[in-house]
Amino acid sequence: MRQAARTLSVATPGQGLHEITREVAAFVAGAGMTTGLLTVFCRHTSASLLIQENADPDVCRDLEDWVARLAPESPAYRHQDEGPDDMPAHLRTALTTVQLSIPVVGGRLALGTWQGIYLFEHRTRPHRREVVLHLLGE
Repeated sequence: MRQAARTLSVATPGQGLHEITREVAAFVAGAGMTTGLLTVFCRHTSASLLIQENADPDVCRDLEDWVARLAPESPAYRHQDEGPDDMPAHLRTALTTVQLSIPVVGGRLALGTWQGIYLFEHRTRPHRREVVLHLLGE
């Protein structure tokens, strides 16, 4: 068994789904392992990770709208230290996830035809997010 790790720095322009499949796939290809398990971990509590369809952009827009309806900005939240989008961002992260596990088969991510890996930014203003990649395999 071997291991490889890297931290991706992802600049987000604000709220929305930002595809990182290409960067993650490049890390896997560069690691030189044919079989393994990749962990993708977001080091934040106001951004998250998703595997979602990457063929039709309307899927991402509909998902963004749905999550915004579930956790809208509201003055009713107690936690508003960084503005009105602060607590909704934490709620949206709780609804999704900060960690993904993706099999590596034949030296490639075992994603389906229409699947892509997304960083889901829940804050309104731009951020620089860290996503840790850890591959265990051979």
